[in-house]
This record gives sequence, structure tokens and C-alpha cells, in this order.
Amino acid sequence: MIPVRQILSPDDLERYLESPACTELIEFLTALNDAIIGVKTTDYIEDSPVVQNLLTLLDKIKQTNDDTPPIDTKSRFGNPAFRDFYTTCEQNLPTWLTGIVPTEHIEQVSTYLCESFGNRRRIDYGTGHELNFIAFLLCLHKLKIITPSDFPALVIHVFYKYISVMRGLQMTYWLEPAGSQGVWGLDDFHFLPFLFGSGQLRTHKHLKPKSIHNKEILEEFSPSYMYFECVRFVMSIKTGSLRWHSPMIDDISGAKSWEKVNLGLFKMFRVEVIGKLPIMQHFMFGTLIEFTGSAPEQTDCGDGCGDHGHVFAFGQEFPDCCGIKVPSAAAAAAVQSDDKFAKPRDVFTRPIPFD
Repeated sequence: MIPVRQILSPDDLERYLESPACTELIEFLTALNDAIIGVKTTDYIEDSPVVQNLLTLLDKIKQTNDDTPPIDTKSRFGNPAFRDFYTTCEQNLPTWLTGIVPTEHIEQVSTYLCESFGNRRRIDYGTGHELNFIAFLLCLHKLKIITPSDFPALVIHVFYKYISVMRGLQMTYWLEPAGSQGVWGLDDFHFLPFLFGSGQLRTHKHLKPKSIHNKEILEEFSPSYMYFECVRFVMSIKTGSLRWHSPMIDDISGAKSWEKVNLGLFKMFRVEVIGKLPIMQHFMFGTLIEFTGSAPEQTDCGDGCGDHGHVFAFGQEFPDCCGIKVPSAAAAAAVQSDDKFAKPRDVFTRPIPFD
């Protein structure tokens, strides 16, 4: 069964937030988070055979990225070569998942994984796509392919490698931020590395949320903690003070403890990710992750997202159904002159002035 969209109205979303499917997702995220409290990214964690298979799968996705170079264009928006990458992965995922997922579930499970790469038509990526990777892992858990004993490696090795692969796609193809909140979001693309990263730090006796303002601490501990790496990454592509270009991250640094940060990010996830119709209208449900919306029929808006009454991300009310095109920071960095642009793969090393 191919999963289909079910959340097409505010009423559908309200019902979903009170449904067993939502509870199941939050409980799964909580279990993953609890499994890595006090665990460093650099700590030794033994990988089970299934975790090793998932890491190999991500290697194949990365190799597909390497084998699909960007097309030379004079556009600062998403590079169309991403569609070739997406199609190649979509065609190969059933084969790649053979031996990991039972044959009768491959079609359904591969849909979530493919959706986690971004949107093929719009060439964008956002927290909704990141959520699909968690849905992919949740499917594996429900099929008893992964067990709670795998959870530490699942976050530290598999999820973190997924983030690395997605950063590669963002840099190669200049994926546009999907429904970006700009400075009012944590990151143009990701949310969960901040959540899991704060979980890693919950029991740390010396490092505090305000430590992100110390450049030396940031550089020293970014290999060990996802949160510091996320902040370091943001600082590497934007110039100026954190308060100026990332006030949300700056505000969070004022928290008294990492526990408050971690719990606060869970609340924020519920409100700003699964609580937002512009995001959840694209999430799909099948027999593994079950929910039935109230709309019996849906028509296609031409963007692969159905007729949902034109629900928009904030700041993207015009002109397209799913938002205006927003160039990525990588694309902004690549501009060399009015008539010459660097290849996408060659940039993303120069900080981007926020203004």
C-alpha cells in the first residue's frame, strides 16, 4: 500500500493531534531522545546488523548524490539535477530495502524514506521532510526490525548520518527552505538535531546552554554534541551575531539547563512542526502509521499536494499553493557577479551576510 495524505483541513489536524498516531510518534521520539541522554556523538556504540544495513543504505543514497552532479544554471534557486537524484533513488529503493524490510511492506516504507529527501517538484526541503525520516524509522520499529536496544545507535549513527547526507543534498542542489520562517526558526532546514542534541547534553555538569556563545567551546565540542554542531553550522553560513541572524537559538541559550531546553524543544516540535497544517498537509498515512481524515476526495493542485484549500506557510501566501520560492543560503553564497554563478558543489564555504 502506498501511503496517502489524510490531513487536509484544520479539523483533520486537530483530530490528528489527539489521535493514537500522534501519540505513537511522540512516544517514539521521546524513546529515541531518552536513549541518548548523556551520550556523546563520539562515544562507541555497537551497531547491530540492521543498523549496519541502514548505514549502508545511507551510503548508497550519498553515492547517488555524488554520481548526480548539479547542472550549470544561472539561477539561485533549486538545481534541477535534484530531480534526477530523486528519481534514481525512488527507482532503486525497493532493491536497496530488500533484505531489510519484508517484501509486502517495501512499497509503503520506501515512500517515507523517499519523502525524507525533499520535494522533487519544488526542489525544497524542510522539517516535514525530516519528519518523514522519523516515520521511516517508526515503521521499522513497528515491524520489529529495530528494537529499543538499537535506539542509541539509531540516533547517534543512523539519524546523524541522515542529517549529513541531507546537508550534502542541500549544498549540491541548493535545496530551497520549505516554508522557512527565516530568523524565527532554529535552522532553515532542520529541527530534530537540536532536539536530540539538547538531549545528549541534559546531564552535562559543566556545559550550559549559554556555552554556544563561546567560539572555542563551540569548536571543541561540536564533534561530540549535535546541538553544538548545529549552531556551528549556522554560524558558518551566516555573518553577524547570533542574536541578529538566529534570535530563536539565542533566546534558547538563556535557559537555565539543558533539560529545560530539551523539554521546551519537544513542546516546540508539537506546535511548530506537527501542529502546523502547511507541514502536516503533506504527511502521509498507510497501514503502519494509521490515521483517516475527514476529506473523502482530493484533487491535485499541480504540486503533488492535493486540494487543501490553499493552506500557506507564513510569509508564503502568494503566488503558489505551497509557497513562493526561497533561495537557499548556499545559492546566496554562490553569487559572484550579475552574470556569473558558481557551480552549487563549489560553494557553501563562505559565510552569508544576514542582511
